[in-house]
Amino acid sequence: MAPMEVERQRGRYAALAIAAVVIVVGVPLWWRTTETYRAWLPGNQISQLAKLELQLSVEVEVVFSRGTLTPEQQNKVPLTQTQHEEQTVDEDTSLRYSYETKYRTATIMEEDALSQPNAAEADLFLHMLSQSTCGSVVVYVIPESSSLMPEGVTVFVGQRRTAILRLGPQMRVGGTLKQVLSHLEPRVKQVLKMMSFSHADITAALSDRVRLSHDSHGNHVDSMRAFKSSPGYEITFSLLNPDPKSHRLHWDIEGAVHNFIQPLLSKLTPIANFSIDSQILYYAVLGVNPRFDSNVKAYTLNADSLAHVINPVEARLGSNAASSNPVLNFLLYVPDAHHSPLHIHGHRKQEVSSNAFHSPRWGGIMVYNVNDHYEPDSEFPVDINIDMAKVMGVFLAQLRLMLGIQSSAPPPGFLVAPVSRVGLADWELDRLMWSRSVENVATATTTITSLAQLLEQIGNIVINDNIAQQVSSAVTSIQLAVAELEAGNLAFALQYSREAILASERAFFDPSLLHLLYFPDDQKFAIYIPLFLPMCVPILLSLLKMASEARQRRKEKQAKKD
Repeated sequence: MAPMEVERQRGRYAALAIAAVVIVVGVPLWWRTTETYRAWLPGNQISQLAKLELQLSVEVEVVFSRGTLTPEQQNKVPLTQTQHEEQTVDEDTSLRYSYETKYRTATIMEEDALSQPNAAEADLFLHMLSQSTCGSVVVYVIPESSSLMPEGVTVFVGQRRTAILRLGPQMRVGGTLKQVLSHLEPRVKQVLKMMSFSHADITAALSDRVRLSHDSHGNHVDSMRAFKSSPGYEITFSLLNPDPKSHRLHWDIEGAVHNFIQPLLSKLTPIANFSIDSQILYYAVLGVNPRFDSNVKAYTLNADSLAHVINPVEARLGSNAASSNPVLNFLLYVPDAHHSPLHIHGHRKQEVSSNAFHSPRWGGIMVYNVNDHYEPDSEFPVDINIDMAKVMGVFLAQLRLMLGIQSSAPPPGFLVAPVSRVGLADWELDRLMWSRSVENVATATTTITSLAQLLEQIGNIVINDNIAQQVSSAVTSIQLAVAELEAGNLAFALQYSREAILASERAFFDPSLLHLLYFPDDQKFAIYIPLFLPMCVPILLSLLKMASEARQRRKEKQAKKD
């Protein structure tokens, strides 16, 4: 073979070897090292969350006292009945309510408790006998002739998870047990809607997932006023002194928080974590100039101007940049001597008794007048001690509204025990826990399904192992919360729902998801063409030349044969 042919043969083998190395080793290595890492996500389980089916189970115990059942009827108890009620919210969300009612007769100690002078003392004695589980309701039925409750009161709702129900004229002793229970059923359901949850409460809790109709917005005013569910809240109490030259204010905010606010927050520990701080702002004025009303000889703020009060004051409040939790602001404004007294008027031009107002999902402002402390011979600044019991009574009521503790008017014939020093009844806590559990589950499912759709649509987003772990943890917690709601374990359902919303938000807002969020194809070509073009052109030309020479040799052989 001629030396020239040997050299050509060696060139062909070299070109083939280089091409083989590039194709077999280089391309897979480049593909592997430049591909977007995407950890595995439980796609099937996430797709199942798009259709939410919740079942809420409540344990109800109806206890018949002496004189409510005949001996023949007593022989047929205890017994248990379970009722189901289904509601369809929309095509992807359905609700199922399960009420397991257990009927029994009262024990001797319970009869002694029900013989107390009034219903409040009976409620206390019944609580000392046994403590009901979280989320359950106990209804004690007393005869019509009982003097335990005032005349005209048919149901007494206590501070715990118990209610006392008086038999009506249509439910006097007589007839069959089935007839007695059929008469009791609507009354017991009415008690449950107040002490446990109602369909309107649960629908309002699903507002993040379900779009409410225009007609239903009127039923959810309380939920729109309250803050959305959050793992924690920041509470700030601010004292506004617009004129330190007029008065020197003294407020025992630490003692007031300890005596009035902390008992409520301690009871709300299962719902969220709370942190409290306070501040005094000097020369802080309202954004609206009050008008002097000569009829009442006082300055007034109308309801239409209250919306303009918050913005100028809010700029002075500051914010806690280290926390992402919502902030509840409670402001105590003491007007200066030149604008005192200052009264707030409602939409009907009537003076507001509390002299305070609140802004939905922001907080409340109270005006504290001190004009009575000024005497003709007073020396300025006047030392003034603020009545913190009066102030905290207003702020406590506003705090209940901001946290979603609804204080709606009871049905006719109902008597509700007044709020205790703690500021929250056990059944009010259960009612809030039902709503927050459903709200957390709805929010977590919406967050996880939205994240899954985003990751599916944009393939360049990196899915790290920690994100996959948070998503899996959120899905597992949602499933556990739904299971506990179905089993009636309210405390565990709330705990798992809080874990679900925490894990889902950590996954959704992870900063690593934004690294390759915008990386179009033209940028890829701009990066890779200068790298691969100088290397690929010689290889491609060599391969084309080898293919051309092979065709030429094939033609020459064919010509020789011919």
